[in-house]
Amino acid sequence: MHCELCGRESNGCRDAAVDGVNIMLCPDCIKHGENVEIISKTPVKVKRFVTQRARKAAPKDIYKNMEKELVSNWSELIKKARKKKGLSREGLGFKIGERTVTISKIENGDLRPPDKMIAKLEKELGISLLEEVKKVSTDRHIHASMTLGDFIKTKK
Repeated sequence: MHCELCGRESNGCRDAAVDGVNIMLCPDCIKHGENVEIISKTPVKVKRFVTQRARKAAPKDIYKNMEKELVSNWSELIKKARKKKGLSREGLGFKIGERTVTISKIENGDLRPPDKMIAKLEKELGISLLEEVKKVSTDRHIHASMTLGDFIKTKK
């Protein structure tokens, strides 16, 4: 171990306080500091908190409770429903409290609407933009024998 004051290699380095700072000193430099007996560098409360937090850090599956998802042709549905109601982009934006540019980007498919806006659009336009999520089994022994082809639906 190296002395933090002189930099020499020494096996007998000990903790000592020099001007209120705890550092490791070799036997030759210990005379410049005051001996400090440190039982633990980390307080017990901090150690307990860190160990408890480490146990709680289990990854969460954000898709576990997902029941509905946005339909694939949402931009087209919104545009058709708006035109059917005779609303301009500006008028629809005014009714749901959104900017015209935002409505334009959503209709072009450049911006996915957030969940709150989906609810507003569904209510104002009288359409349904969400569909039920199809449940897929998550058992490990089943996944071992499944391939990507098992999940793909072909159009006939």
